[in-house]
Amino acid sequence: MIFSKKPKEIRVMFTPFRDGLQSSFGGKVRLKDILPAMQLAAESGIRHMEFGGGARYQAPFFYLGEDPFECMKSMRETVGPDVDLQILTRSVSGVTLTTQSPEALQMQAKLMKEYGTTWDRNFDYQNDTDNLIRTGRPIVNAGMHHQVCIALMGLPFKSEKVHTAEFYTNIGKRLLESDVQIDSLCLKDASGTCDPKTIYDTVVSLKKIMPPDMPLWLHTHDTASMAVACYMAGIEGGVDGIDLSVRPLASGTVQPDVRSMAHALKGTGYSLDIDETKMPKIEDLLNEGLSEYNFNPTTTTPDARVVGFPMPGGAIGPNVHMMVKAGVLHRYGEVLAEFPVVVESGGAWTSVTPGSQQYWLQAFNNVLYGRWEKIDAGFGRSVLGYFGKTPLPSDPEVVKIASEQLDLPVFNGDPLEVAPKNIEPAKQALEERNLPINDKNIFLVLGAMVPGKKIEANEGIRLLTGKGKIDIPLKPKEESKPAAPPKVETPAVAPTTTGPVTSKCTVVENEVTRTFMVTIEPTTPVLTTEKPAEETTSATPSPAGKNVSVYSSFAGSVDVVDILVKEGDNVSKGQVIAAVEAMKAKHDIKSPCDGTVSSINVEIGDEVDSSKPLLTISEKA
Repeated sequence: MIFSKKPKEIRVMFTPFRDGLQSSFGGKVRLKDILPAMQLAAESGIRHMEFGGGARYQAPFFYLGEDPFECMKSMRETVGPDVDLQILTRSVSGVTLTTQSPEALQMQAKLMKEYGTTWDRNFDYQNDTDNLIRTGRPIVNAGMHHQVCIALMGLPFKSEKVHTAEFYTNIGKRLLESDVQIDSLCLKDASGTCDPKTIYDTVVSLKKIMPPDMPLWLHTHDTASMAVACYMAGIEGGVDGIDLSVRPLASGTVQPDVRSMAHALKGTGYSLDIDETKMPKIEDLLNEGLSEYNFNPTTTTPDARVVGFPMPGGAIGPNVHMMVKAGVLHRYGEVLAEFPVVVESGGAWTSVTPGSQQYWLQAFNNVLYGRWEKIDAGFGRSVLGYFGKTPLPSDPEVVKIASEQLDLPVFNGDPLEVAPKNIEPAKQALEERNLPINDKNIFLVLGAMVPGKKIEANEGIRLLTGKGKIDIPLKPKEESKPAAPPKVETPAVAPTTTGPVTSKCTVVENEVTRTFMVTIEPTTPVLTTEKPAEETTSATPSPAGKNVSVYSSFAGSVDVVDILVKEGDNVSKGQVIAAVEAMKAKHDIKSPCDGTVSSINVEIGDEVDSSKPLLTISEKA
């Protein structure tokens, strides 16, 4: 049993205002709905909170029409100058999903400090220490507390080479021997799958080599209901700080509630540095602010299966929401079952962003298209070395397939050297649209740049031009029922169609009989539980097969991210003619026939479902 004769206070980093929002809602929560609770938390004596980075950098301007930097500024003003506010950054990716140039990372650090950040927790999903050292320098230069992470994960397959206490301790040793300033270390288990014994052994080993005054933090999630046990093991080993949250943004895929941890430490000689009796009022304000939000049971319910598909709470939430929106949630179990394959074949990097998203998208592609038939760009670039060195060698056959599909060679150099130089293209995009050119706007644009994505669909540009997407996971509104109208006889109504329907229509006029083929397209979104097609193309012929309408076969909503043809172009069967984005990945739309493009019915940036034709092709006779 954990016990200390000498009382020890464990520091707490309060997570509901970043990780809680990300793990529960993919970060898609309006600022106004959490600020009152944040203010009360500060007034209650909490002096260390997480407020930005991770998905809470992207979500505000991707889905809420809010500027993430202005959100951070408002949060800082709300809590005052004495609270340490922390962000989460992703090594070579910063707060984005792709590698960034050194210049972009310097701009990011400067902006984060300017908009209220005091602590920067930086991790690398490959646990590449060279990446962590290089990306730590801008954090130090900006004047923030530099907390370096060692990323933990329980493997879904057996290996004695990686993700052991010895493996993690060696990473810490290399970091501590480097020349970069490190203010604290953090053991970050984003999926909540590392076991208590490995955590205990790692903490004991690290404390032996760390400077006595350097804090060691522990972060985990309660997805597999193991978080309190892991925290107890870490505290017994010598951890100085842990991450906790509060209901309704606690447990499930988030961190444990402060009250659970305080109760577990009763009588042990250990205590928390925040007052658990203040939690009910903070909880009340969160319940009030989030009363309109639709909590998904997948993110609020513990799931022991996570030990076999090590996904972080911060990724399960967004991916579940995206699967629901795209109409493919019924394939969730198949995607989970594919995880051990992609983890082992990839090289056993830890499932923190962007690595978790790469695992997820590759598992999703394997289910949708067939194993390795479509390599996700991020997963492929990882096995090819463009994000750093993988902990285990990637499967040579997968490396070969990725190189062929992405048309990229294997890379063994510094990821920062080959990162895109997007500052100037971002400036140009702003200038072309007569938008103010400053560091904040530049970073909003470059941070949303993804290879192959048109600038018209760039979320930074869309926000700054007043076209930001609004996608908030709110409860369906109940329409008030009107008073019953007088009963009248009405003709029978045909049943509602669930997709384009072609039917025969016979007309008799002046003893002349004519037969027509009529196609009816529904005006409401298609909801289906059928397996999506192998490729995201659906076509329905109209009269005599001369015209073919091309649809997305994702039953739910997707974004149009590219149109590769124009009216009058000749196309061949199987030619890629457009692309949609689902699950944060691009999916090609292919022509189902030879013919000529007769109409284009959407624009880049439009949100569509399978009821609206993207374009129409006049089929060759």
